[in-house]
Amino acid sequence: MDYTYNEIAKMVDHSLLPPSLTDEDLEYGCRLAVEYNCASVCIMPYYLKRCAEILQGSTVKASTTIGFPHGGHTTAIKVAEAERALLDGCQELDMVVNISKVLSGDWDYVRQDLKSVIDPAHARYQKVKVIFENCYLKDEHKVRLCEICAEVGADWVKTSTGFGPSGATIEDVKLMRAHSPAHVQVKAAGGIRELDQLLAFRALGVSRVGASRTKFILEECRRLLGEW
Repeated sequence: MDYTYNEIAKMVDHSLLPPSLTDEDLEYGCRLAVEYNCASVCIMPYYLKRCAEILQGSTVKASTTIGFPHGGHTTAIKVAEAERALLDGCQELDMVVNISKVLSGDWDYVRQDLKSVIDPAHARYQKVKVIFENCYLKDEHKVRLCEICAEVGADWVKTSTGFGPSGATIEDVKLMRAHSPAHVQVKAAGGIRELDQLLAFRALGVSRVGASRTKFILEECRRLLGEW
């Protein structure tokens, strides 16, 4: 194997975003992420403060969403969401682009919308992943978004919310990696349910994946590595 368990675990953002999850589910999910040593927990904003408390003392980062899941919030609301999240202990923000503005070709708006969240996050030494929701976009939109994300200093470009009609694809990841500079990482999300899928994206240069079947994926990794 050309990987260790820790390398794979630290690719996984454990996703706790379905609206049907209870407080008990969210508490359990945060503790599971610590047990399996994931990269982060991406959780509903209202539970973020508690999430950060649970993760304290671990190497698992607290993360949440901004403008989720459709990106149509005003910039002012996205900024307010980001500021609240940072106060609540957020270390990584997963922000949805304004999909309507992308499809309208209003790139100045898109750039300023992203910059308005990325700048305050970076001022507090935290990171931002920009979610494209590729299922709604053409390749030229994806390429232009990669260029803008590089210009405004995004830390990751991300394929999907996981709540659109489709999620991460090999073709999209190849395109995003090809059109992003080395300092901008790529995150794949949406439909990643097996270790083989994670490894296929890893081979293309993906550094993070969003997953809800974290336990299943990482236990399969341990089994293959003989680390039971």
